[in-house]
Amino acid sequence: MERIKQIQDWLQERCSGRHFSLVPASNDASFRRYFRVSFADGETAIVMDAPPEREDIRPWLHVQQLFAAAGTQVPAVLDQDIEHGFLLLSDLGSTTYLAALADNADADHLYRAALDTLIDIQCSSRPGTLPAYDRAVLKRELDLFPDWYLGKHVPITFGDTQRNALAVVFEKILAVNLAEPTVYVHRDYHSRNLMVTGERPGVIDFQDAVYGPITYDLVSLLKDAYVEWDEERTLDWLARYWEKARKAGLPVRSDFGEFFRDYEWMGVQRHVKVLGIFARLFHRDDKDGYLKDMPLVAKYLGATCARYVELAPLLRLLDQIDNRQAQVGYTF
Repeated sequence: MERIKQIQDWLQERCSGRHFSLVPASNDASFRRYFRVSFADGETAIVMDAPPEREDIRPWLHVQQLFAAAGTQVPAVLDQDIEHGFLLLSDLGSTTYLAALADNADADHLYRAALDTLIDIQCSSRPGTLPAYDRAVLKRELDLFPDWYLGKHVPITFGDTQRNALAVVFEKILAVNLAEPTVYVHRDYHSRNLMVTGERPGVIDFQDAVYGPITYDLVSLLKDAYVEWDEERTLDWLARYWEKARKAGLPVRSDFGEFFRDYEWMGVQRHVKVLGIFARLFHRDDKDGYLKDMPLVAKYLGATCARYVELAPLLRLLDQIDNRQAQVGYTF
């Protein structure tokens, strides 16, 4: 409540005494919170609350400037207090892609717009502007899987033999990931972070953006943890992106088969990471909201591992988990 009072006092000071109401807008997996400010004259805005001892809002501000310069529709900064961790932002509305799709919105239109926006972001990329999505970061993310998903969440014994076999697979995954061309990477470019705002989506939650593999955001979007599409449809969207990206001069592979393999192996890295993150959110942070999304992520991971013989040890591990869950009646 003290933090809410600080926000209210800050708004009173910055908004020249205008009458307003404050209601929660959304939460995410971090310590940030968002509130919608409704003024008496009908205008609305969003307050980001990022406690400075927990969150640094400067990366958000940096990426906001980069993406805005690329022509992306991101929240505009109306006011800021970096010391206390407050931002007053323009309101992109409350309709996420996920909500719109649940209401039978035109998925083709939405996804093509999202891919066009992604190309704009990628075309604006410059090395040295964002943190590198390098081997150390990618490996640290992979390690969330044995540490949290296997070590804490699923009902199997994970011994040294399996750990060593998994380490070998991880090296193969990293080799493919790190050989990809590099661009700006939003890092969570999916249906919960894209807003329906007109012809092009509003883009939010980009503060963790990095400079890394070009297929990463495509995996986030087309193998979304929160909404599933049949593979024929996602392949069509992926091919359309590839054609447009080549015409735009982006450094995608000239052969679609090689590009698709990059995309698939990037998906393995992301889904291994996401399973670890979701398990950590539950076991460490007491956040159970993502448990229901784990089966889809595991499904994506298993389907890709089944296609590539190099990933067989990981597939055997996933099969062992499935068999053990069936034996003990374990569910997520």
